[in-house]
Formats: sequence, C-alpha cells, structure tokens
Amino acid sequence: MADLKERLLPPKPHSAINLRDTAYRSSASGRQPFQGMDVLGLKKRGQGLRSWIRVDTSGNSQVIEVDKFTMMRRCDLPARDLRLLDPLFVYPSTILGREKAIVVNLEQIRCIITADEVLLLNSLDSSVLHYVVELQRRLTTNVVGEVWQSDATGLNRRRGSRNLDDVFGSPSPDYLPFEFRALEVALEAACTFLDSQAAELEIEAYPLLDELTSKISTLNLERARRLKSRLVALTRRVQKVRDEIEQLMDDDGDMAEMYLTEKKRRMETSLYGDQSLLGYRSTDGASVSAPVSPVSSPPEARRLEKSLSIARSRHESMRSSESATESIEELEMLLEAYFVVIDSTLNKLTSLKEYIDDTEDFINIQLDNVRNQLIQFELLLTTATFVVAIFGVVAGIFGMNFSIPLFDDTGAFKWVLIITGVTGVVIFSSFVWFFKHRRLMPL
Repeated sequence: MADLKERLLPPKPHSAINLRDTAYRSSASGRQPFQGMDVLGLKKRGQGLRSWIRVDTSGNSQVIEVDKFTMMRRCDLPARDLRLLDPLFVYPSTILGREKAIVVNLEQIRCIITADEVLLLNSLDSSVLHYVVELQRRLTTNVVGEVWQSDATGLNRRRGSRNLDDVFGSPSPDYLPFEFRALEVALEAACTFLDSQAAELEIEAYPLLDELTSKISTLNLERARRLKSRLVALTRRVQKVRDEIEQLMDDDGDMAEMYLTEKKRRMETSLYGDQSLLGYRSTDGASVSAPVSPVSSPPEARRLEKSLSIARSRHESMRSSESATESIEELEMLLEAYFVVIDSTLNKLTSLKEYIDDTEDFINIQLDNVRNQLIQFELLLTTATFVVAIFGVVAGIFGMNFSIPLFDDTGAFKWVLIITGVTGVVIFSSFVWFFKHRRLMPL
C-alpha cells in the first residue's frame, strides 16, 4: 500500500521549481522578481490542472494531469457532471450514464468510467487506494483467465477433442464488460464502507443504550444525542445510495445507456461497414471522392447496394436490441445484488433507530413514573401541612386575651390536645382515602 501511495502521488511540477529559482536569482541580482512574466496568465493556466489516476483495461495505472476542458472533451461530459467529482463540494451519491462515460460519485469513490479506462481524482484517501488495488487485481485476474482459456481452447482444437469445449470453449456467462467491472468495484467499496460504519455504530450504540436504561445521567444522555445525530446522517447517506440504485433499476433506458462497450463496438462496426461500402464502390470503377451520377451508375449495382444497406441495418438493429436486452439483464442483476446489500445495511440502521426510539420511550416512562411519585409525595406533604395547621388554629384561638372557665380546669389542656390530634388524623385519613379512590395514589 505504501509503494502504491508513493507511485500514485502527483509529481512535483517543474514550473514551481523554476519559478522559485528565477525569483531567487532576480532578487539576488537586484532586479524586480517576475519581471516580464505573465503571472496572472500562469495562475489561470495552473488552476485547471488536476491530478487523475488512470486505470486501463489491462490493470495498468498511471498518474496524469489534465485540465477540466480537456477532460470534458476526452469523456464527452458537460461541466455539471465534472462538478459532481469536485472534492471541494459535497454532493449526494450519484450514478450518471452518459454517451461515452459513466460518472460515479459514491462516498469517497469519485471517478469517470469509460469503455477503455477509469479516471479517478488522485487522492491519498484509503478508500481510493483500495479501489485502485482491487480493480487492478480483478482486471489482472481476468486477463490471466482469458489467456489460460485461449491456450486451453487452442490445445483442445489441435488434439481434435471435444471434451473440454464446455469448460474452455466459450466465455463465462458471468462475464462483464470493463465498465461494469469498474462499476461493480465502486459499488462494492461504497457498500462495504457504509456497512462497516453501520457495524461500528451498532457496536457503540447497544451498550450505551443499555447503560442509559439502567442509569439516566446527563453524560449518557449527551452521548445518546451524539449517537442519534450520527445515525441520522449515516441513514441519509445509505438511503441516497439505495435510492440511486433503485432508480437505475427502474429505468431501462438509463441502464442501456451505461453499456459503453456495446455502443463502442456498434460504432466501430458501422464505421467498418461504411469503409467496406466505399471500397465496394471503388472496385466498381467509380471515384470515391467524386459524386457518382445516378445515370452513369448501373441500376443493378444501385439496387444491390440498397438491398445490402437495408439488410445490414436490419441485422444491426436486431443484434443491438438483443445485446441491449442482455446488457440490461446483466446490469440489472449486478445492481440487484448490491441493492440487497445496501438494503440490508439500511435495515440495520432502521432497527438501531427503532431501538433508540424504544429506549427513549422507556426513559420517558421512567421519568413520568418519577414525576408521578413526586406529585404523590407533594399531595401527602400538602395534606400533612393542613393537619399541622389545625394545631396552629387551636393554639391561636386559646391564645386570645380573654378568660374562660376552661382555663381553670387542670385537665383541659390534655383534652384539647387529644381532640385536636384525633381530628387531624381523621382529616388526613379522609384525604388519603379520597386520593386512592380517585386513583391519584397507588393502592
């Protein structure tokens, strides 16, 4: 991985070294630095260059520096599609099928896939390096398998045996074009990355939620709040990838548009057909560059040419429709496999969110229970305060400045305390019975 990182690092531009040396020599000689040099034009020319990692169909990788407009002409892409790959902006996951390229923006994997190469923005991110390594491994393995298959087929033909035809005679039904293999590695990297983050979140979430149910504290509540924020953000990213794959699966036109190898082959076949037709005209004695007069050319040749053109167009249309149907099935099976994976990740996050919601409901029930206990204690305390206030009322009545015969009785004070206490107990018991009868207190 370290060797790959050093190999994929963007080379140090020589222009910066030359400018630094020139500025130093100019300042040392007493002249004005950058005199006679178009610095603004140099900045404008340098700002568009970006480092890209190019991987071809054989698995060879190299670092190239291409500006934006060259990349647009090279891949036949509009500027808004390249803006999706800009690392300075954050865009949701997107898979776009264009005429000559597939634009992929899946988490850290931002690349352009064509029929002959994959172009990634050069980055030191581990996901990008893993993507390059995995793509090279699969492409190299496929090339070795094809060589082995061709050698075995040639040996079988030389021996005249037909026992190995079923094994080596035809390509595997699971064979995918180059763009689909690159897209598969990108989908696998994105799904694996999101699934690993979901697994890490689960490992962290469940012990925290179990601890929160047993001990409600400010620290645990703050940790649960941060956990839920991370869960919502990750769920949104997973949901976007899932929706993008589902949208592609629902649109046959978009899937057919992504079959770049077949479109390139049809274009080359049409070009070769036109060249062969021009060669046929030249063999008849007519000039290719000069227009052919319909009067001078024989009617049989024109009729034959017209019938050949109609037959070739019908054959090409039938073959393209059949290949398009097969390519749609291949791509649909590929997308369906990773749709199941990303849907499983989304189900994990949904289950975790439901567990968090259940924990919140349980905590709310506990808090409501504690609140009800406090309210009951407040009712009892209020009733006890009312009972104690009765003694204050009696003391205030007997403390008035007037004389009654009861003051002369020695046992009057004892009877006043007994009667007041019994009255308070009766009132307190009545309140408690009323609260229980109204279900305001537990039985």
